[in-house]
Amino acid sequence: MTVTRILETALYVDDLPRSVRFYRDLFGFPVLFEDGKLTALDVSGQSVLLLFLRGGSLQPSDVPGGRIPAHNGEGPFHMAFAIAAADLPEWEAKLAARGLLIESTVDWPRGGRSLYFRDPDNNAIELATPGIWATY
Repeated sequence: MTVTRILETALYVDDLPRSVRFYRDLFGFPVLFEDGKLTALDVSGQSVLLLFLRGGSLQPSDVPGGRIPAHNGEGPFHMAFAIAAADLPEWEAKLAARGLLIESTVDWPRGGRSLYFRDPDNNAIELATPGIWATY
């Protein structure tokens, strides 16, 4: 019996439509589900980015088949997206073209490189190439 991967990552945002536009426009993530308090975005067919309206899930939610416990979060949070090393210059150009400041760059001892920038809710978003972890 083993866990195989992280399926979902959640961010809590103040303006759900603004954040959905940001992630869809920048990354091209398609919408899997939306209901006014939550938008689920498909991350390359491998995982799901959940954007929750901050404060919108303070009460449990009844869904067909069960109940989702209450949850919420106060940021800023951090998350990383995996990218190919060869795509790093294109990502730098894309971020610059959108007026997104690269806040930090890290060259990791294993050979990977990370770029950090902020989303509209001040979350620290990382684009990471292979070599930052023994597992990546």
